[in-house]
Amino acid sequence: MPRIRLDLAYDGGGFAGWAAQPGLRTCQGELERALTTVAREPVRVTVAGRTDAGVHASGQVAHADVPVAIAADAAERPQRLAHRLSRLAAPEGDLVVRAASVAPAGFDARFSAVSRSYRYRIVTGPADPLERRTAAHVPQALDVDAMRRTAAALVGLRDFAAFCKPREGATTIRELRAFSWAREGQLLTASLTADAFCHSMVRALVAACVRVGEGRLGLAQAVALLDERRRSSLTGLMPARGLTLVGVGYPADDELAAQAERARARRSAADLDA
Repeated sequence: MPRIRLDLAYDGGGFAGWAAQPGLRTCQGELERALTTVAREPVRVTVAGRTDAGVHASGQVAHADVPVAIAADAAERPQRLAHRLSRLAAPEGDLVVRAASVAPAGFDARFSAVSRSYRYRIVTGPADPLERRTAAHVPQALDVDAMRRTAAALVGLRDFAAFCKPREGATTIRELRAFSWAREGQLLTASLTADAFCHSMVRALVAACVRVGEGRLGLAQAVALLDERRRSSLTGLMPARGLTLVGVGYPADDELAAQAERARARRSAADLDA
């Protein structure tokens, strides 16, 4: 069956996460229901990065294998197909298919990806009711310079087990390529890019920086957690509402299949010494 690519955005506040779950409203469940309605047969969706309940996305990517007629719509009337899927999946407007297109050969939304980028927003000082769905609130002032130094020290190819919720059979070795903090008045924004993130990794990394900014954790202590190779209670976990998946990067079309094969190879500790 031909494959289509779907570019998505959603407000995670109304969903119980990405992954389909019986009896719960999820992004995957609603999108698959819409595709199944259009295709008149069951359609499964694969996503670049599964998000937890309450996490948002402005640059999510998914793929689906569909009947020829649906692929033809993606090629000839992409905006009409995107609009129809958006309307069927979320009449409330909190999930939008921004674009639909025929996927190039070898494209896999998850395994062909070479990077994922997230943003985390924090409001410091008095709470802002207009930010309550898209930003976490920290009432006290934070030492942003210390947070920036901590973020920079965590960048690299590392075992981030201390910052991840363990999943059986899943590696915690990731390449964190960029981690920075920007400040605009009371709003702090963390920007993170990695080849991939393990479960809850972004929220734990941000939480560690916040604890350093509060003076509750030292920079050296935060970095030393990387040596523990197991989940640490010292990091904590920031609320889901402040997190947004903002982009997924892919190689050139002729490299998509090869990248997917490389990504399926599970990393081990030996990769850290390579």
